[in-house]
Amino acid sequence: MTVEQTSTPLVGAELERSCTQFLYREAELLDEADYTGWADTCLSEELEYLIPIRTTRERSSGISEFSREAFHMKDTYASMRLRVDRLLTEHAWAEDPPSRTRRVVTNVRVRELGPGEVEVKSYLTLHRSQWDTTDYDLLVAERRDILRSDAGGWRVRRREVLLNHTILGTANLGVFL
Repeated sequence: MTVEQTSTPLVGAELERSCTQFLYREAELLDEADYTGWADTCLSEELEYLIPIRTTRERSSGISEFSREAFHMKDTYASMRLRVDRLLTEHAWAEDPPSRTRRVVTNVRVRELGPGEVEVKSYLTLHRSQWDTTDYDLLVAERRDILRSDAGGWRVRRREVLLNHTILGTANLGVFL
């Protein structure tokens, strides 16, 4: 069996480019700390945002490493808006001073689900530093998104972030993945 026979069908270059450009723009908004712009232009009001906890299991167990009951984040559009709005106040202590972040999005794979809806898998590497130290956080994950098209472009309807880490080395998860 060849690689082409085992992978999902390729979408057209224009659709793939459109989705990839959306992910790049989203990363830019977050790295610039434009959280309101991110929520207003990138998130669907039907948002489901999940970061399940990863556990280490033996390969032979046949059980997913990712919990379906415990999450680092499990948000809807309403709860995500509360997070965004809180970041704009003096009560966001974990982000004061704000983190300096750089997101690298790679390995974008797009599969069409239906008219105006796509599944996009991508890899994310997030470098995060704060304060005046040489310390930094490096988070690596696969993201599985469902993007839906509306009049303003693509929006994230569902995001599942599958972290490579079982134990997070970061003091808090005050940033968005």
